[in-house]
Amino acid sequence: MAILDIITYPDARLREVATEIDSFDHPVVQQLIEDLLETMAALPVCVGVAAPQAGHACRLLVMQCGNARKPPPEHHGLLVVGNPEILQWSGMEVGREGCLSLPDYTGNVMRAATLQVRFQDRFGVAQTLTLSGFEARVMQHEMDHLDGKLFTDRIVSRKSDLFARKQRT
Repeated sequence: MAILDIITYPDARLREVATEIDSFDHPVVQQLIEDLLETMAALPVCVGVAAPQAGHACRLLVMQCGNARKPPPEHHGLLVVGNPEILQWSGMEVGREGCLSLPDYTGNVMRAATLQVRFQDRFGVAQTLTLSGFEARVMQHEMDHLDGKLFTDRIVSRKSDLFARKQRT
């Protein structure tokens, strides 16, 4: 296993649309899953990492909302998500987001409050989950990376909704 380097804006790879994973039983895919999990675990309060953030243009992400500073009371635990697709969504909420690939900023972003998502787990088995609140926000944020989008693409105003991140020492 390895801790992967996270690429940062303005690296052009962050704008690439990732390709679907054909086979989850391939050793390279399983190694990437392990590396993404190790990378997420090594980063303080990291709740998700998408493969494109580590320079791998495939439709794969990992997330664990229990890693948040203030974990939501209900979440699905550790998720390995391949080839995700939003089936349904409802409600809209504004929330503050940050990103490993834009480490100096946070921003207010409008996202669906509840999602139903279909995806393949780490073994390629089809799953469907309903996510809400913070967990739905994280899923949407990480899925945006698979489509070459950043949270800054979704803020209403760079003037009033984008903030310099407070530096922690």
